[in-house]
Amino acid sequence: MDVFLMIRRKKTTIFTDAKESTTVADLKRIVEGILKIPPDDQKLFKDEDPLDDNKTLGDCGFTCFTARAQAPATIGLASRQDDGDFENLDITSLSNPPELPDVMKPQESTSTHAQETTAS
Repeated sequence: MDVFLMIRRKKTTIFTDAKESTTVADLKRIVEGILKIPPDDQKLFKDEDPLDDNKTLGDCGFTCFTARAQAPATIGLASRQDDGDFENLDITSLSNPPELPDVMKPQESTSTHAQETTAS
């Protein structure tokens, strides 16, 4: 079955889909095709835990029930720095939409108020 993933690193977000039987190493090759970061220089995370390259996405808990198109699962991405160490996992929070203007907010019904005034 297909799983839908959101791979995040700093302000970068990649949306992709894969099979539950896809290995983490295969997923790294998908990321390489997009970001041009070699798989050996990538570390993928579920929550704060690094993912094992030899495990499948299904083994890591990504199933068609937990990673749906309407609610993709988040995978963190860290890359190797120039000194050879991996950077800390850093995912910038998504922005929130601005508050609705007053004219767009739901209004209380004035028709019941009008009915009460005419009835008295």
